[in-house]
Amino acid sequence: MTATTALALTVERGGAVPLGVQVADQVRAQIVRGRLEPGSRLPSSRALAEDLGVARAVTEQAYGQLVAEGWLEGRHGSGTFVCATTPLGRVVVPTPRRQPRASELVRLDAGTPWIDPRHAAGWRRAWRDVAVGRPPKGYDDPAGLPELREELAARLGRVRGLDCRPEDVLVTAGTVDGLRHVLDALPPGPVAIEDPGYRAAVAAARGSGRMVVDVPALEVPDLEGLAASYVTPAHQHPLGPAMAATSRAELLDRARRHGAVVIEDDYDSEFRYDVAPVPALAALDRDRVAYLGTASKTVAPSMRLGWLVPPPALVEEIGRRRAVTHDTAAWPVQRAFLSLLREGYVDKVVRSARRVYAERAARVEAAFAPFAASAGPVAGMYATVELPAAAARRAHAAALRAGFDVPLLADYCRTARRTGLVVGFGGCTDEQLDAALGAMTRALGSSSG
Repeated sequence: MTATTALALTVERGGAVPLGVQVADQVRAQIVRGRLEPGSRLPSSRALAEDLGVARAVTEQAYGQLVAEGWLEGRHGSGTFVCATTPLGRVVVPTPRRQPRASELVRLDAGTPWIDPRHAAGWRRAWRDVAVGRPPKGYDDPAGLPELREELAARLGRVRGLDCRPEDVLVTAGTVDGLRHVLDALPPGPVAIEDPGYRAAVAAARGSGRMVVDVPALEVPDLEGLAASYVTPAHQHPLGPAMAATSRAELLDRARRHGAVVIEDDYDSEFRYDVAPVPALAALDRDRVAYLGTASKTVAPSMRLGWLVPPPALVEEIGRRRAVTHDTAAWPVQRAFLSLLREGYVDKVVRSARRVYAERAARVEAAFAPFAASAGPVAGMYATVELPAAAARRAHAAALRAGFDVPLLADYCRTARRTGLVVGFGGCTDEQLDAALGAMTRALGSSSG
């Protein structure tokens, strides 16, 4: 009896290419390259399935496809063999595996939240409330719905220690929208922005005609001659640490001395899972700090809803500009978010997501532990893993081949030279996260071996 030829195959679970196609592609490639000779006897579909840890239907599908193409033949009672007389004219070099399109990729980014599906009923109730409401006859109040501003002021006082009145809160169409309002109301001058940092903030500042001054992340900028400094003090984006208390005090002192405004983007402070969230910077000095909040990380980025608590000296100018341009968040979205706040939906999704993020953060840290030293994230929906540039690119490419888009840390840098990966774990399932981590760590492990 002809001896069975061992097959050295691998499969990537959770990727964009079906398992059966992966097996067929690899067997076909070995035949074309001469690694499987004509007449070679292959393992049975059952034995190969056991070796790969897949269902037998996967290997049966692969063998069936290759028989149909003429690469293999089944001999009754004997098994499956490489065809002995494959005509050279029928030999086709296998098509390289297609890179998944951007629309097909699962994005493991830093901004997509995880929403517990058990809270779907609360979401539906909020939009039913919108349906029975009566929108304003004319343009919306440029400051936002009065009832929503009241709820937001109370919430900011309760969860962020920010002492403000409803009239101090302005509803915006997201963080970047609020940032533009502040920049447009400030006198001329450059804006300091953390590097690496939030790319949309850089684009907004430049779009407002401001020069951007790069400041190394977690360092306090010299504000002399600057109009403002944009910071993410509760959870530096994208590196992760919170701004130290001494740095907070120094930043506010420099802002007072040089007449600059500190723009605080408090994008995900609710998701700290080691201790309570650090107090908002604006709670220490309302006159010098413009506070930006968002619903993107708690409810959905697509809501395009945020809030701004500007320094009192800027409220009138921002309001005047918005009244002229009718620039405010859409009434239905404001009304829906008001219902979500009143019914406790936002608090529920924050509590459940915080537990999920803490567990997933630990898995990311454990996966990369052999390749990068890290204290692990203590907040948020992503973990930044600093790696050598070449290693980061290999892991990024492996993730893409498996169907996942994992951002490179270098993409968040302008003049900084920091490399690694920014691994988001909010916009995916546990299975997808495991598949992406497996693809990346295998690429890192094979290169280090």
